[in-house]
Amino acid sequence: MKDENRMLDLSRRQYRRKRRIRNQVISYISLLVIMVGLVGVGFLGNNYVAKKAMEKNTIPAENIVEDVVEPPVVSEPEIVEEVDEQEQMLMELVDSYLSQMTLEEKVAGLFMVTPESITGVDKAVIAGKGTQEALNTYAVGGIIYFSKNIQSVDQFKKMVTNTKDFSKYPIFLGIDEEGGSVSRIANSSISVTKVAEPVEIGATQDDNEAYEAYSTIGSYLKEYNLNVDFAPVADIATTNNEMFKKRAFGSDATLVSTMIVASMNGLHEQGINACLKHFPGHGSTEGDSHEGISITNRTIDEMRSNEFLPFTAGISAGANFVMVGQISAPNVIGDNSPASLSYTMITNVLRNELGFQGIVITDSMSMAAITDYYTSKEASIKAINAGADMILMPENFKEAYQGLLDAVKDGTITEERINESIRRIYRVKCESEMVLTIEPIE
Repeated sequence: MKDENRMLDLSRRQYRRKRRIRNQVISYISLLVIMVGLVGVGFLGNNYVAKKAMEKNTIPAENIVEDVVEPPVVSEPEIVEEVDEQEQMLMELVDSYLSQMTLEEKVAGLFMVTPESITGVDKAVIAGKGTQEALNTYAVGGIIYFSKNIQSVDQFKKMVTNTKDFSKYPIFLGIDEEGGSVSRIANSSISVTKVAEPVEIGATQDDNEAYEAYSTIGSYLKEYNLNVDFAPVADIATTNNEMFKKRAFGSDATLVSTMIVASMNGLHEQGINACLKHFPGHGSTEGDSHEGISITNRTIDEMRSNEFLPFTAGISAGANFVMVGQISAPNVIGDNSPASLSYTMITNVLRNELGFQGIVITDSMSMAAITDYYTSKEASIKAINAGADMILMPENFKEAYQGLLDAVKDGTITEERINESIRRIYRVKCESEMVLTIEPIE
């Protein structure tokens, strides 16, 4: 309740600030009109006097000296320098969470996992005492759900809501809902309005179709208290990779970019965070990273002119998440390391070149492209050192968590590096909370 009051107070301050800015603008316009009027009156008055004098021949015209009417000095309205109140409040809220968190809670906050991985059950369909105890032990940053977690409307809604209530801190509650075949809710026993395959949406070449489709998805995700959709797919289907023939909007970079922005807008307007995937672009790869190594032989320049375009468009449109794939790009990285573990790909390219400052989340760390070559501990440490903020579904969560925690304690990773990611994560979480409390401006 205290945080809710704080947020409501923020919204009122924001309203007052907007009103104050509006009044300042009105004052400037009024001042400008007055000054123009005074100068105009003075000019007309001088011309009238000179004309009358010349008509009466009282003095030679060449001896007429026009009086210059100086406009009165009007004091400029005082501009009060003020910090962006919304930004200030947002950062204060983020810092307040960080100040409460132990190192263990910060490290746990970097993981987004299945409910089974923290509770130890084979199939989670309720969130009760076991979930509450698990979240008290591991304050994970997010939970991801699959079709097996869904049995009915009331059951799933209660499960998600309880999980949110049990979490000590704000928590991401996400799902894969791309439309078409990859739709955990639409393809479950729950009846919702089904959305076409992305390739079918792209074929219309109408970005409003993408907006409407993802607005529909967002509306039912919101109904179940979910706040993250691991969609839309920003890959370009440039090869015969069967995995992306239907999931991508198409093979044209410009078309895909347009569809990405529209679909993101549809989700965001429903209060759902979109997640662009799978950077740097899975559509040009051969192989399935779920089953083993998946390689793209594209050069960095080729990616800049094609694969990066939908991601750049989405980033410019305000994406809060980008998922980095288990994709090997040896002509960019220099070896066959997955992009999710590459400092070059995450920090140098995605952060520094493309300018993304939101949350970088890995693709599932339970894929064979990771598990065939790295332990859960090794993969987690490498991902954080590469610049990732969140680790999705490690094969062994407890091993990954403990390994990352030990790495901070022994200095392999600094706590400031952990804080950097936690700040990005909580900026998005707190911003979402604040948006829900903003009062409309009449």
